[in-house]
Amino acid sequence: MIDTAPAEHDLRALDRLQLNVTRRLDGLLHGDYLGLLPGAGSEPGEAREYRAGDDVRRMDWPVTARTTVPHVRTTIADRELETWLAVDLSPSLDFGTVGMLKRELAEGAVAAFAYLAGRGGNRIGAVVTEGGPAKAIPPRPGRGGARSLLRTITALPRGTLENGTGAGDLAELIDKTRRHARRRGLAVVISDFLEDEDHPSDWSRELRRLAVRQQVLCVEVLDPAELALPDVGVLDLMDPETGATVEVQTGNARFRARYAEAAAEQRRRIAAGIRSGGAAHLRLSTGSDWLRDIAAFIAQRRHLAAYR
Repeated sequence: MIDTAPAEHDLRALDRLQLNVTRRLDGLLHGDYLGLLPGAGSEPGEAREYRAGDDVRRMDWPVTARTTVPHVRTTIADRELETWLAVDLSPSLDFGTVGMLKRELAEGAVAAFAYLAGRGGNRIGAVVTEGGPAKAIPPRPGRGGARSLLRTITALPRGTLENGTGAGDLAELIDKTRRHARRRGLAVVISDFLEDEDHPSDWSRELRRLAVRQQVLCVEVLDPAELALPDVGVLDLMDPETGATVEVQTGNARFRARYAEAAAEQRRRIAAGIRSGGAAHLRLSTGSDWLRDIAAFIAQRRHLAAYR
């Protein structure tokens, strides 16, 4: 049995994180309920004229026939939805060069989205991997449920080579989330989306399956050093998920250029996989104001939804 009770100093850090999230994001929650990521909803609303980009599956044929002008039927955003967080805390997230580890950024994203989703009594659950088999945390309602979920996730032991865990299976994490998310709602996948290139998983296919019944948001966490190497001489690097080590000469400008090009191509593949999976995409960096980035992303989504 794993003891998941956080130490007192961990609880104080958790309280500070939640307070920071609350203060920074609370301004987004004024006004009518629109949902975390406004989607189609299920209750029929009013009919309006068709606009370019509207889903043709929402065509209101009786009104269209009566007026001879194409109309679509709007829907009302649902309340009391169920949100599931698919959280990747595999060893590759125990890396960071500016201010925090990617794991800490992922936990901050959990706090932010659990807080936003928990308003109005919505239920929040999670499926988490630390590099081994994914574990499910049953959904609980409201902000109390969000706090309990965050405490459980931050208390999980870190996956390491020493305790027998390695690279997490992102496809398995998403698939297990889909199996638990039986009610229609929102699914947020939080990961760095890095995989063993010799044994890649088809996580994009699992995203498409998840998106059949859920709104899906993929939150990609990264560190600036994963995009461009600094010129700091010789570095000994180790892959935390496989234990493989390599010595690199960062003083070589051509090597740094090839690294940056390969890193950019990797991120393009990740973005393409998320896009083909039918999910929204938010990229967070340890080197930026991640709460501001979350707020700007949600505000933009709500602004676009208001004109659909």
